Amino acid sequence: MRVMGRKVSVQTIAVYVAVISITLIMLLPFAWMLSASLKLSRDVFVFPIEWIPSQPRWENYTEIWTKIPLALFIYNTSKLTIIVTLLQLLTSSFAAYAFAKLHFPYKNTLFLGYIATIAMPWQVYMVPQFLLMRELGLNNTHLALILLQAFTAFGVFLMRQFYMSIPNELCEAARIDGMNEYQIWAKIMLPLSKPALSTLTIFTFVTTWNDFLGPMIYLTKTELKTIQIGLRMFISQYSAEYGLIMAASVVALIPVLIVFLALQRFFVEGVASSGIKG
Repeated sequence: MRVMGRKVSVQTIAVYVAVISITLIMLLPFAWMLSASLKLSRDVFVFPIEWIPSQPRWENYTEIWTKIPLALFIYNTSKLTIIVTLLQLLTSSFAAYAFAKLHFPYKNTLFLGYIATIAMPWQVYMVPQFLLMRELGLNNTHLALILLQAFTAFGVFLMRQFYMSIPNELCEAARIDGMNEYQIWAKIMLPLSKPALSTLTIFTFVTTWNDFLGPMIYLTKTELKTIQIGLRMFISQYSAEYGLIMAASVVALIPVLIVFLALQRFFVEGVASSGIKG
């Protein structure tokens, strides 16, 4: 088969069809959520599905701001997410530089021990963590969540693997020029690691923004709650206002989309490349 003077194989067409089909299937839940956000609660689960509501209920997007303090919840979530993301970028890149480019006793053993914690589910140690935060008097504070999420073994692993691909000669030349390790990290490593930092930013932002169990355990005061906990307020004792839940979910999804779209170019570079060559 020829398309625009170029020969296209049947296999290529099959791959494109498969990719497009999978993409549409993955987007289907989001399309349903958007459609449900413009309906009354009783119409959300009507079958067959009315993908484009005949009478869109735009009032759902105004009611969500008055039914619950949604603006406050978005502020709290944004505050936690931004602080945690910045701290993880700082601590992960700093520790990764030490594991990748410095030499100290038991470096590999410490790294393996730290990375091994990834295999341990958070549910295993969340009770000891809660008891520790309670003893420190940090219950019902955002500081508890910030401290618990400021460090991540996954982030250190991701950044270390990227730093390992950067030639050691760059660091050696910088040391000869009189730069200390802090300057090498700040002026050489960080500018070269934009793809890895962008990848870590996306993962951290999405994970922290969508975190439900952590805020549910540590935050009981309404003025401290996050948007994921706030969505539960649309569920009353006898029924759930699904139209409002979906409208609020759409609003909650917007910051995640903005971050991903803003960093997707670097994200793709981080996945496609393995660092500096040569």
